[in-house]
Amino acid sequence: MNKSMQWRLTGRFLTSIVIVVVLVIILNIVAVFSVFLMQNQTHGQPIKEKHKWSAEMFTRNFYRYIKGEEGHVYITQKGKKELAKEHAWIQILDENGQQVYGYHLPKKVKKKYRPIEIINRYKYKEKGINAILFVSDKKFGDTDYSYFIGFKNPKLARWTATFNTERFFQKFRVMTIVLVIIDSIVALVIGYAFAKRLTRPINHIIEGIKRLADKDYKVHYPPKGLYKDVYYNVNHLSNELTALERERKQLDRMKEEWIANISHDIKTPLASVQGYAEMMKDPNYEFTVEEMREYAQIIESKAIYMKDVFEDLHLTTRLRNQGLPLERNPINLVKFLRNIVIDLLNDPRYEERDITFYTEEDIIPFKADETLLRRAMNNLIYNAVVHNDANVSIVVKVMSPGKITIEDNGRGIPKEELDRIFDRYYRGTNTGETHKGSGLGMAIAHDTIKAHGGNITIESIVGRGTIIDIEFTNETPLHGKE
Repeated sequence: MNKSMQWRLTGRFLTSIVIVVVLVIILNIVAVFSVFLMQNQTHGQPIKEKHKWSAEMFTRNFYRYIKGEEGHVYITQKGKKELAKEHAWIQILDENGQQVYGYHLPKKVKKKYRPIEIINRYKYKEKGINAILFVSDKKFGDTDYSYFIGFKNPKLARWTATFNTERFFQKFRVMTIVLVIIDSIVALVIGYAFAKRLTRPINHIIEGIKRLADKDYKVHYPPKGLYKDVYYNVNHLSNELTALERERKQLDRMKEEWIANISHDIKTPLASVQGYAEMMKDPNYEFTVEEMREYAQIIESKAIYMKDVFEDLHLTTRLRNQGLPLERNPINLVKFLRNIVIDLLNDPRYEERDITFYTEEDIIPFKADETLLRRAMNNLIYNAVVHNDANVSIVVKVMSPGKITIEDNGRGIPKEELDRIFDRYYRGTNTGETHKGSGLGMAIAHDTIKAHGGNITIESIVGRGTIIDIEFTNETPLHGKE
């Protein structure tokens, strides 16, 4: 899982937690507010505005503008300005509820109020007066005066609430239990929805992996959504396993074909060995020394052929599994390849072949397992000889520091064979009865060159010839002479 997907998963998880918390908080606020509203309203304290200015504070502080001289009560000019600014009026009552002063009073305001009327007047709206009243008091000497200030602002409101503490706490306990239950349900519902959405693609991925484990490689998911990277990797794994399965089946078929071919090829020399051995031990036959030697030579050649087949199989297996340690020693690459060409031309079967050896250097120092490398180069040059017509021209080039080219103008190799030429057990269509082998020669050459830190490539055009390039890129040549 890459970092971007980890962050997306973390973000999705945190988002779900935040949503749960916010919803729970909103539900709690609504519930508490509802409980508060359901309380019976009797006596209580006004809910004050949170602003710096409030009508109640204005009323309480207005006493500073009320003056009294010799039983006469009035308000200052500044107080009148403040009232005008707030669209308000004032009524001042003495201890008996009788009006002693009024400013901008509505017409329907009474001039005298009983104590209960004063209380109701403050608590409830007075009939015919469209204003919110606030009350305060001021004392002059031994006389207490009360005053009402009425605000005509339609946006202004006063709200008082009362509650019974015993009933409130009873309902609070019940509501707490209800809230816990509701919060738990909300958390479970949102958590379930989130988990389902999160785990649904995971279940799909697990199912796909199970199918891959059961060798059902037809697994493909559209790479989209939160898990698009995982889907992409599962699809890639499916494609890789499909290709490996196809390759495995192809290799199995090649093995079966190879085993069948080798079994068929070995039967002939075995039959010869068995036949000549039976003849030689039969007392009814009298053989000359020359005949015995001839038969022994045939038996020996057949045994060598079978031995070479089994050694090739063992060698390619160890090379492919890197189980064969190389014994590298200094050699002169020029002399080494020249001797291989000379030995091939000295073979009576190929002494008339056109093989040219070319180099610009006399000495190219190199470290190699001489036996293995000779086997590989013999296979490559030998194939150029035996799989072409007798008039083929072959050029073997050696260039410093470690590049070898084997080029011929022969039949060429079809592309479908060229792609498989280094596969083990593969035997090309150009292989005739006289050129049967183990089918491992090219694989041995390829793995040997790879083991020496080299690279081998083949280019071929049918009817025009083949070029084999070998370059030891990872090998540091030696300096100086052998």
